Order: sequence, then structure tokens, then C-alpha cells
Amino acid sequence: MSELIKQISDPVLEIRDLSVSYNKDKSAVTAVSAGIKKNRVTAIMGPSGCGKSTLLRAINRMHDLYPNVETVGDIFLNGEDTADMSTMMLRRKIGMVFQRPNPFPTMSIHDNVIAGYKLNGIRLQKSDKNDIVEKSLRDVALWDEVKDSLIKKGTFLSGGQQQRLCIARALAFKPDVILLDEPTSALDPVATKKVEELLMQLKKDYTIVMVTHNMAQAARISDFSMFMYLGELIEYGKTKDMFIKPIDTRTEEYLTGKFS
Repeated sequence: MSELIKQISDPVLEIRDLSVSYNKDKSAVTAVSAGIKKNRVTAIMGPSGCGKSTLLRAINRMHDLYPNVETVGDIFLNGEDTADMSTMMLRRKIGMVFQRPNPFPTMSIHDNVIAGYKLNGIRLQKSDKNDIVEKSLRDVALWDEVKDSLIKKGTFLSGGQQQRLCIARALAFKPDVILLDEPTSALDPVATKKVEELLMQLKKDYTIVMVTHNMAQAARISDFSMFMYLGELIEYGKTKDMFIKPIDTRTEEYLTGKFS
């Protein structure tokens, strides 16, 4: 087992020798192994095209949607092989939030939060729906802002509020892990600060894995960081250690802006 898995005691998520290829000639991700610590924020950093988002999407098997994408290796969630789970069950346990806020435009704020239940054919009592909506919106500090507007469309909200709504939608299933692909890159600084503060609160109850191009953001809110380059995981460890004294020269060059 990789040293990167060993160094994380009792990881909630284990990635073992994971490779992803979009064609036979080139791997987007090559033999990545890492253990993800429970109730921590783990940032995935690296230059554009290094495989960050590809790795993130492989964790909840988004690539299953595309027959030309080949994924090899293993991913375990709480010791269970995710390949043995249905994609429906896996995506309940591992939620996903994308780069741009994407509330369902025809749905109300209320229905956006519980959209996953509807899409999965899960029937709920009205009182249960309302409880899930309120708790999820409270968890993302959005309830007080929208409680009188729940029947309005999700697109009525500001960009930052829409992103928090999308996070609430992911939380509605009470997942073990939340994946975020550059969740603040489309937001202004004020909205970005609110989302960062939210993530710091959410890690008390959830494990968060986040792709970010923003090194300052990784330094501010992540507990662990991965640095990827050309599809390989170059360095992985505690964020404060990586930023103060990186082990690999390529990591140092990236963090100091000398990367070419």
C-alpha cells in the first residue's frame, strides 16, 4: 500500500493506483494513491490540465457516463469498494458541487434542495421534505436569507447564494464526502469568503475534497494538500508543511510562482 495512504490513519476515502485515460495514448491521471482524512478539507492543486478535476470526478464515478474513458485502480469509501456500489448509492454517499453554480432553473429553492430524492424516485412525506430543506439550508447558512422565498426559482438568488444552494443540495443526502470542483472560481471576493467560511464549518460533519487553482485559498482553509503535475501526484501532506517546506522541487516552484 502506498505511503500516502499509510500516513493517513483511518482514512474515510482510499485511492489506490488510480489511472484515468481519455484515449489509449495518454493518461490524464496516472497511478495516484492517497488516503483522505475524515472531517478535514483536502485541497487538490496544480497547473491547468494536470488531472485535478479528472481525479475528483473519478472518485464518484462521473466518468462512467462516458464509454471512451478508461478508469483503472481502486477507490474505497469507509473500507467498501466503490466499484461494488450502484452509482446511485455512491453519489448519495459522495456529493458533488461543480465550478459554476447550477441550480435547476425550473425548480424552486425548496425543490432544488430535495432534487436528488425526486431524481432517485425516493418518496418523502411533506414534513420530511420540509425538515430536510430547512436543515440543509441552515447547514449552508442560507435559511435566514431564503426562508420567505422558498417557492421562488433558485436562479433568483445571487451567484454566491446559488453556490450555497448547490452545496445544500449535496448535503440533503447526508453524504460522507463532499467533492467541490473550484467552487468559488465564478464568485466575487465577498461570496468567496462566505463559501470558505462555510466549508470550515462543514468539515465538522463532512469530509471535503476540493480542487482549487487558488493557492491562497488552499493555504487558508485546507488541512491537507495534494500537488499534481502531468497527471501524477507529486506531493501530498499537511498544507502548512507543504507551504513552509515542500519536499519536491516542482512543488516549491509551483507554490512560489516559478513554475514554467
